[in-house]
Amino acid sequence: MSKPLPLSSPRSPRGEQRPDLAPPFERPDTDFSSAHVVVSGRPMVADRTGALFWPGQSALLVADLHLEKGSALAERGSYLPPYDTRTTLGRLAAAIDRFDPDRVICLGDSLHDRRAHDRLMAEDLDLLRDLQEGRDWLWIAGNHDPVVPERLGGRFLGELGLGGLLLTHEPTPGRRMGEIAGHLHPAARIVRYGVSLRRPCFVSDGKRLVMPAFGTFTGGLNVLDEAFAPLFGNDGLAVWMLGHEGIYPVATRQLRGD
Repeated sequence: MSKPLPLSSPRSPRGEQRPDLAPPFERPDTDFSSAHVVVSGRPMVADRTGALFWPGQSALLVADLHLEKGSALAERGSYLPPYDTRTTLGRLAAAIDRFDPDRVICLGDSLHDRRAHDRLMAEDLDLLRDLQEGRDWLWIAGNHDPVVPERLGGRFLGELGLGGLLLTHEPTPGRRMGEIAGHLHPAARIVRYGVSLRRPCFVSDGKRLVMPAFGTFTGGLNVLDEAFAPLFGNDGLAVWMLGHEGIYPVATRQLRGD
């Protein structure tokens, strides 16, 4: 089997170094499994799974898990393999194993709807409780899950101020300093060597950051969509795209609309 095409190459076809990186991201020397991110002066690590690790707070952030979206679609007659929750939690377990955080913060829409907790398989609920063992687990309210039932463990908050940053589900309208949010499911599209690639991504201007959706069945909104313009404008936008084998920087000039 051929190796998957990387989403962004560290060098151009001629071999020279490419000046494609924009702050606030820095490219690791050779390891594309993660990227160093700065949000309002706080160094963080963007992981290839779509999770964000904040070393200064020993906190792992994820957004838009949308657990039990598959079962919700099934109720409407769209039958998909009923394992999206297990797959999502498995990826979350991998990120937790990699960073070993003291706290996990889920930035809203962790459940796909208000009845999702009733459809959770017992095995998935056990896995969730195993992930929560020995760490502070925080659920932030989302528009899909304004309340998270106590049976799922952890603590429930409307939003969270931590280390000088606001952690919330939906980005605050307008330009803002010191915010990490989800909700918009950012995705980037590029065309390389005649191949169109569209993948979830982190997007930031160094002051605030919008996280990719972590859930297995979640869709994505192109970062060139007008919904992002009020948040970032056109200055200093940085995008990192999630790939098959890592996370890759994408220069804004390479982005393409849908």
